[in-house]
Amino acid sequence: MPAFTVPALAARRLVAVSGVALLALAATACGPDTTSGYGAKSSSSAAAPAAAPSAASPGDSSGVRIVAANSAALGPIVTDSTGRTLYRFDKDTAKPSASTCTDACAAKWPPLTAQDPVKVTGVDSALVGSVTRPDGTKQVTLNGWPLYRFAGDTAAGQTSGQGVGGTWFASTPEGKKAAGMPGQAPAQTPSAAPSQGGGYSGGY
Repeated sequence: MPAFTVPALAARRLVAVSGVALLALAATACGPDTTSGYGAKSSSSAAAPAAAPSAASPGDSSGVRIVAANSAALGPIVTDSTGRTLYRFDKDTAKPSASTCTDACAAKWPPLTAQDPVKVTGVDSALVGSVTRPDGTKQVTLNGWPLYRFAGDTAAGQTSGQGVGGTWFASTPEGKKAAGMPGQAPAQTPSAAPSQGGGYSGGY
């Protein structure tokens, strides 16, 4: 019986040593995985700034936009992104672009300004530009003509600035003067029903 005890004890020691070796090997094997795991977290952390452009997206969507619309009173015109009619002023010039409406005039006819590129809907982007105003701001132009809103238009669809002073006219998508007057059908579409308050047709 003692003859078998020594080998048995040696075998147990061998198993114990093998177990320790296996544990050490497992720990070594886990080491790189853990490091690469941190590396992955670090990569995903580094990738977080890449999401920053999407944070700028709302700014893009809230930027200035020129939209082609159809007014029941005036026919084809352009508006801003909120539906406010955009006007041009006969005392301005298109070639070269220059704005002469400042101070009290600009309070009544707020210029359409933009720092970023202007988006367009139904308008030829090649016609869109800008001119530097006396105060240093950039005013949007369409076919060279500076664009304005009218303080007298209190809601989208109104065109009460049309014909004011014989010098203010809603702009067409080509930068020309819109035809007609508020409450009248435009000359090019005599069959159109008169507008109530110079609003847009129901199709707009």
